[in-house]
Amino acid sequence: MKKRFLYLAAASVIALAYKPLQAEVVKVVETDPTGSLLPSKLKAEAASFDAFAAGVYRQIDFKGFERLDADVFKKALSGYLNLKAANKLGTQKGILTVCDFSLPSSEKRMWIIDMDHKKVLLNDLVAHGQGSGEVMATAFSNTDNSHQSSLGFYVTGETYTGQHGTSLRLLGQDKGFNDAALARGIVVHGANYVNKAYAVANQRIGRSWGCPAVDQAISQKVIDYIKDGSCLFIFANHRQYLQAGYWVNKKVENLPIDPIFAEQHTKEQIAGISGNTDSLQQPVAAGHL
Repeated sequence: MKKRFLYLAAASVIALAYKPLQAEVVKVVETDPTGSLLPSKLKAEAASFDAFAAGVYRQIDFKGFERLDADVFKKALSGYLNLKAANKLGTQKGILTVCDFSLPSSEKRMWIIDMDHKKVLLNDLVAHGQGSGEVMATAFSNTDNSHQSSLGFYVTGETYTGQHGTSLRLLGQDKGFNDAALARGIVVHGANYVNKAYAVANQRIGRSWGCPAVDQAISQKVIDYIKDGSCLFIFANHRQYLQAGYWVNKKVENLPIDPIFAEQHTKEQIAGISGNTDSLQQPVAAGHL
C-alpha cells in the first residue's frame, strides 16, 4: 500500500510540473528566430540521454570481466542506438562490441555485450595496426597501406576463409574515418601474436596491418558472437574523431523503452520527491516522462 502511495505521489508531482514546463519550452522555441533548439532544451535532452546510458550501464553484468569505462560505453551506446534506428544493424541479435584503444594492447580492451540481456559475453585482447603505435594506439588512418587502425562505428559483414582462417568483414559507417575499411581489407581475424603469453614476453601484444585481430584460440567464438550485422565500435581519445565523427556525435532522437531501466528510473524519481524536485524537471522538460 505504501509503495502504491509513493507511485501516486510521484505521478502527482510529475503532472503538476509537466504542464508549465512544457509550455515554457514550447514558447521559447517558437520565439527563437533561427528555429533551432536553445541551450536549455539541448541540456535537458543531453541530461536525459546521460541518465538513460548510466541506467543501462548499471544493469550490465560485468561479473568475471574487466569493467568497461562508463563514458566509453555511453559513446558506444549512442552510436549503437542511432545505427539501430537507421536500420543499419541486423535484427537477429542485439550485440555491441567495444574496442577501447585508449588502453594499452596488453590489457583486455575488447568487450562483446549482449544488449538484450545486459550481459558481457567476452572480454579479451585485441590488436591495433602496426602504423598506429607500439603499446598504445596513437595514430589512425582511413588510407590503404597505412597499416593503421581506423576509429569509429562498424557493422559486421560476411565471413570468409582467408590466410588467417575464418575472418569477418567490417563495413565502416563513419565517412572519412573508417568507410574505406572494406576496400582496405580491414577484418576481424585470429592471430598467433594476440595472446597473454606474447603480452607478458613483450609488454604488448603483436600488431596487425590495421585489423582488430583477436586471439587465434577464440577467434571463431568472437566471430560467431558478432557476425550478421552487429555493431562494433573502435574508440580512442582522438580529438579529430571525437569532434567530427558522425555517429559518435549524432543525437539520439528517441530513447528506447527499457523496462528494467524504466522501473529503476521511477524508483529514483520517487526517492527524490522529498528532496530535490529539480531532478524531475529536466526529463519532464525534455518530454521523456
